[in-house]
Amino acid sequence: MPLPETGEKAVGATNREPGDRPASRHLRVVRAGCTEHGGERDPEPLSLCCIPRGVLMRLRAVCAEGFMPKKNLLGACLAVSLFPFAAWADNSSQMITVTATRIPTEVQNVPADVTVLTKQDFIKRGDTTLVQALATVPGVYVVQQGGPGNVASVFMRGTNSEDVLVLLDGVPVNDPSDPNGAFNFGDYTLSDVARIEVVRGPMSSLYGASAIGGVINIITVRGEEKPHADIRLAGGYPAQVQGSATISGKTGKFDYALSGAIDEESGFDYTAKRLSVYANHQDPFRSKLGSLTLGYTPVAGTRISLVLRAQKTASAFPDLGDPIYDDPNEWDYNTNLFGKLGVTSTLFNGALTTQLFIARMQSKLHYKNLYNGNDPNGAQANDIYHGYRTDVQLNNILHLPDAGISSASSLLFGVEYKNDTADENVDEAYFGYPFTETLHASQHAIAGHVGAQTTLSNRLTLTAALRDDAVSSFGNAFTGRIGGVLAIPEAHMNIKSSFGTGFLAPSLFDLYGVSSYGYVGNPNLRPEYSTGYDVGPEVVIPAFGVGDFADLSATYFHSSIRDLITTNANFTSEENIGRANISGVESELVLRPAPWLTADINYTYTNAIDAQTQGKLLRRPENTGSVTLTINPTQRLTITPQIRYVGRFLDYLYNDQGYPTGVGSARPGTIVNLNVSYGFSDKFSLFATGDNIFNSNFEPVNGLQIAGASLLMGVRARIE
Repeated sequence: MPLPETGEKAVGATNREPGDRPASRHLRVVRAGCTEHGGERDPEPLSLCCIPRGVLMRLRAVCAEGFMPKKNLLGACLAVSLFPFAAWADNSSQMITVTATRIPTEVQNVPADVTVLTKQDFIKRGDTTLVQALATVPGVYVVQQGGPGNVASVFMRGTNSEDVLVLLDGVPVNDPSDPNGAFNFGDYTLSDVARIEVVRGPMSSLYGASAIGGVINIITVRGEEKPHADIRLAGGYPAQVQGSATISGKTGKFDYALSGAIDEESGFDYTAKRLSVYANHQDPFRSKLGSLTLGYTPVAGTRISLVLRAQKTASAFPDLGDPIYDDPNEWDYNTNLFGKLGVTSTLFNGALTTQLFIARMQSKLHYKNLYNGNDPNGAQANDIYHGYRTDVQLNNILHLPDAGISSASSLLFGVEYKNDTADENVDEAYFGYPFTETLHASQHAIAGHVGAQTTLSNRLTLTAALRDDAVSSFGNAFTGRIGGVLAIPEAHMNIKSSFGTGFLAPSLFDLYGVSSYGYVGNPNLRPEYSTGYDVGPEVVIPAFGVGDFADLSATYFHSSIRDLITTNANFTSEENIGRANISGVESELVLRPAPWLTADINYTYTNAIDAQTQGKLLRRPENTGSVTLTINPTQRLTITPQIRYVGRFLDYLYNDQGYPTGVGSARPGTIVNLNVSYGFSDKFSLFATGDNIFNSNFEPVNGLQIAGASLLMGVRARIE
């Protein structure tokens, strides 16, 4: 079997606002009166001071933790036992996941919570962006500051966005030039994506730095069938047009997939309508995507592959100032380039599978804000961030013969070399005062990992992994993970459990960043470390003559993070300070009450706490969930309504006049989407997608709301 195509500062008293725009360090007037580690704020301002956003990002995150009491999880666990909830995932026993163990394994045998989203899921729900695809995954909360193309962060199991490692065809693609070292989920569209695998829990023992909260592997399309073309054309309100085409196939020893896509929309004004400064400026979005995958199989069992991907986006956005100003002149321009060349071989009659690849990624973010005399902040900016990464990996799977009670045994081992470079030039001004920030640095890492997997007596599947990362800035980081799945077929049940450690390396900005306001990075920083475990059952419930009438699962998770990288009391550098404790429950249900109806339901309870202050962490809703129905009244008609709920969470609040009022509880929100498609044949269909059809004004970032009601209509065609 060939090897798979696997491809916010850590929580607590962090030094930057989770999900904050790295390129937008706007000058603010902020209220003082918080302790170094996120203590309680005074109800009234102690003083007013003007500082640039680069410093403010650290200050605001330090002040983000509230002072709500820690909740008991007993109620949440009891609720799970009394009422079933479920996730957006294909839990079919035939679904194969590769990201969770690096060894192709059926989902039910993976000792981790895994959600697999396929292209058919995107079509069924009408998803066209990565943000939309991830929005209903249990344990995952997506925060986007505006519309498509704008900064979007993913908080997985209560951890920060930089604690989520993102892979593109198995290659880590978090941005080295981002001040947090995070991945911007707001840039990616899905036209060339075959599936997404979301693995929750610490995975550094397999993938290294940043995999504290989990791993998201974006896997692109490849030619696996006879030659054909898939075409999609759509248009709608507000003034949007989308077009994509993928030509793919296999011919002899060659396989290929060529994708191209254009997405343009006039957009909405994402400034909250409740604000007096709301001006109804449309914030447009444009995206161009090109992707090419080539494969050559010179002999059976060996494939040489080349993946090239380029995406360019431009988007306007509102910004949070003091006061908020609904500025029509702020733009993000993003360019992402990616290339991967590799070879995969199966040797010795299938006993050994080996994969070698070299990959290169390059990202460029250009943030531009033209001066506007009506802006009370007097803001202007011309910021450029360049990130570069070279990644080389050799991964091997040795399949062992069955022996005694042990079967399906494999050994995994490999090495990785990674080199990151970041160039940052920030040139801004506020109220006539200039602010600059620079970063020109690089570092490398060398890692080795080993792992094993086996099944005992056809009931107990065990996995283990160890990894040692040697990073030029701090030395070694040693991580591990063990897990097991106990099958109880008599009860149609699997019980999963795992324990693992993770780490987050200091970003290049943490280490070497310099600003004109006296900030200097700390090259002596240590990594942040985490330990985490989870346990829970998965049950298939037969009823009414249907063998899989319902799939039910519930997972309790807990993680502890230490040595948090935090800005010091003078906001002049970084230190390893603080701890955070996170626990919660993910629960899932898939109901099949009739051949024409499927209900996917999920609920997640998250309790994310600063271990020192016992305050809640910013933008971690305690309660989130969704319900998605798939209705097929006829063979050709599919109706997919979706309801998503986000409970209250702590955030930086703005009053209706646009001025900050401190940290407090933000309002919950409910969003309803609807997708309808009708297939005239296997090769031609019509669809209509309505997003936020009841025009919710939910603010995932206080002061910025989600897109208003929209309608997209189009056609899909397959040409053979």
